[in-house]
Amino acid sequence: MEDLDHGVNVAVIGAGWAGMAAAVTLAQTGTRVTVFEAARHLGGRARTVELEGIDLDNGQHILIGAYVETLRLMRAVGADPKQLLLRQQLAIEYPGAFRLRAPRLPAPLHLLAALMTANGLAWTERIAAMRFMTAMRGNNYRIAADMPVAELLAQHRQGGALARYLWEPLCVSALNTPAAAASAQTFLNVVRDGLDGPRANSDFLIPRTDLGRLFPLPAADFVRDHGGSIRLGTPVRALTESADGFVLDTGPERYSHVILAVAPHQLDVLLDCFPALAAVRQSIVAFAYEPIYTCYLQYPPSVTMPQPMTGFDGGSIQWIFDRGRINGTAGLLAAVISARGAHQDFSQDALAEAIHRELVAFLPDIPSPLWSRVIAEKRATFSCRPGIARPSNRTPVDRLYLAGDYTASDYPATLESAVRSGVRAAGLVRLR
Repeated sequence: MEDLDHGVNVAVIGAGWAGMAAAVTLAQTGTRVTVFEAARHLGGRARTVELEGIDLDNGQHILIGAYVETLRLMRAVGADPKQLLLRQQLAIEYPGAFRLRAPRLPAPLHLLAALMTANGLAWTERIAAMRFMTAMRGNNYRIAADMPVAELLAQHRQGGALARYLWEPLCVSALNTPAAAASAQTFLNVVRDGLDGPRANSDFLIPRTDLGRLFPLPAADFVRDHGGSIRLGTPVRALTESADGFVLDTGPERYSHVILAVAPHQLDVLLDCFPALAAVRQSIVAFAYEPIYTCYLQYPPSVTMPQPMTGFDGGSIQWIFDRGRINGTAGLLAAVISARGAHQDFSQDALAEAIHRELVAFLPDIPSPLWSRVIAEKRATFSCRPGIARPSNRTPVDRLYLAGDYTASDYPATLESAVRSGVRAAGLVRLR
């Protein structure tokens, strides 16, 4: 292949979604690529785990129709989104308190109809919501200076049920940061593409399978089939540069380019030998992080929720996913708690018990779970706050690039942000 004759040999360090997106993009063009991953599994912070003999995820993720790059790369590696994702029109429901569903109308009529027919909103709130969207659209979803989401909502009279059941849950779900602290500009970017783009962009895409099979596993097969290599269980502890290329640890191989696709808190040691990256290191060290807790509770097969995804308010739980309705694992519920909060002070057993009590209040006849497990990803994402300095994919070191959901972009730390970052980093290699 052409690149083999020109000595292009890329090392991708990290086999999460950003690293695998970079590797697939390079493999598509015939570029020689080797992926190094310290763990013995793919996926990074969005990976598959086994609980009680069932393949599950370290966090119950949800995609939306606006994740165009993720969907494109899934198709490219043979992972059919129509088979692997449950597509559901925009629907947010807090039983007995709030219900919003978007009909199949062209955008933006679908959102207008959803707001006008939502249960749980006063007419003054419906009108306020439409005025807010009209004002944001008129400004191309840009604000003069970033601010917390809660402040933006207050400025535009988006309080009451609007804030409690619509904007604040969307903020926490997308940015994994409480509205009182989250970046309003990043939130508006999500609203722009997710709610005010093409109608299908607002659809919820709920995985029917584990995250590994959704993209990382077929991506690894694609890379191997195109001449690349995946080295699992191979940590890289040092990165240096010699006259003939980059050196990983003290290995004999030399690489013309390196894409660092590890989590930001794992980067510092790999940048230690590059004084030119001092400013990049300082910006990353300054990051704060937010957790995501997922509690899996296995009930008897007869236990079901009214819909695949249900919102909860006033307790620990934010969302409940009925895995029986999603992928046929009857009786298995996944409770998701995004961002920081009082739940972090609970032991895992105490948190599972508290979540069960909240479910009893909703389903009085629900029995005790057969088993429960809490997965706490304590640094699931960076805390997406106003004015945060996110580094570029390109670094001051020639042919050394960064990839990850934390790099500079319009989006918060999501799977789509990770994939786009990986694609951009691979594109920088191809520009050489």
